[in-house]
Amino acid sequence: MTTTGEEHTEAGTGPWWWVRWRSAALDVGLALMSAAECATEGIPFAHDAGLPAAVGAVFGLLAGSVLLLRRKWPIAVVLVSIAITPAQMGFAMGLVGLYTLAASELPRRIIAALAGMSFAGMLIVTFVRAHQGMVRGDVTMGDWFVPFVSITTAIGMTAPPVLLGLYVGARRRLMESLRERADSLERELQLLAERAEERAEWARNEERTRIAREMHDVVAHRVSLMVVHAAALQAVARKDPEKAVRNAALVGDMGRQALTELREMLGVLRTGDGLASRPQPVPLAAVGMAAAAAASRAADDPGEGPSLAELDELVGQSAAAGMVVALSVEGDTRPYAPEIEQTAYRVVQEALTNVHKHAAGAKTYVRLAHRVSEIAMQVENECPPELGAVSAVRLPSGGNGLLGMKERVAALGGVFVSGPTDAGGFRVSAVLPSQP
Repeated sequence: MTTTGEEHTEAGTGPWWWVRWRSAALDVGLALMSAAECATEGIPFAHDAGLPAAVGAVFGLLAGSVLLLRRKWPIAVVLVSIAITPAQMGFAMGLVGLYTLAASELPRRIIAALAGMSFAGMLIVTFVRAHQGMVRGDVTMGDWFVPFVSITTAIGMTAPPVLLGLYVGARRRLMESLRERADSLERELQLLAERAEERAEWARNEERTRIAREMHDVVAHRVSLMVVHAAALQAVARKDPEKAVRNAALVGDMGRQALTELREMLGVLRTGDGLASRPQPVPLAAVGMAAAAAASRAADDPGEGPSLAELDELVGQSAAAGMVVALSVEGDTRPYAPEIEQTAYRVVQEALTNVHKHAAGAKTYVRLAHRVSEIAMQVENECPPELGAVSAVRLPSGGNGLLGMKERVAALGGVFVSGPTDAGGFRVSAVLPSQP
């Protein structure tokens, strides 16, 4: 920032203290004009003082050249103009110096003090010169003429440059404030865009995780039962044709159920049908808000899904696949929020799927407890009777079942615990609040 308060955001390219070459050229021109004026006015001053004309011209030339420093030292320029006022020179320097001083960022008390000094100096000099003219008879006006001319000249040489400088300085400060506000707004918009992008990425990750979890729950259980029934079908195809037919029918039913659930899920994902094949670009902030809204709707409205009323059917499917499974329910059955019932169902489903994968043939106990403010479920299996039964079925494991169950329960504020038992089996327990 320069002494005159001009703050430039662009890099300075001018010489010395000037920001631009244009400003330097303007000040050089004003300084030459002031030097010429003071040199011309210095000749009569030297004649009146009894000095050689060359001395007065050189003095005026040096004094007028001080205007070259108006942007760097405006106070010095005004003081020099006040000092040479009695010699009746430096009027242009006084006008430009007062304007530059008033437009600067200097305290108002300094501006007022120097403007007052300039006014007083001009008033006194004009009064003395006008009085001398009256005495010599150069002016034949009334007594009112001297004070009138003195006050008018002093005001005319002081007020206009000060008022114009104050206006220009205030306007410049306003423009700088608006520019700063625009820059601040641009930074805020950029920050909002970055946050929107982060929210969009978070929403996409959450949606991918939710879809992966749903796909795992839908596919893993049905396909696991289908594999178990297919293995049983292969074993009894020749020995017991009737049982083979029943197993084949169960495999078909489970496959159709899996396809139906997959079709429903894919139907939800196809939200862009009927739109143009090439979507129009949208603002990043709109993408973020839309993605966040979609994630919020997905969390708030889980849609139609399995419920605790279908738990008997789920257990029956596992029993039909050869698992020895027992279901016990404690407490009074009552309806819960859809997300609570869906999560409870998925926990039991995934636990039974894990039994099919890792403990085929083990006796399994499914317990459901309806409590005052929560619902608890537990799936526990005993040690499998034959260690080779698991490898015979050859069910792959992705390792995401327990993690998905834990995420589902934690999202609703519940508690999930899983681990082996002392008897060599495995236990999965979860407690969900009755209200999400």
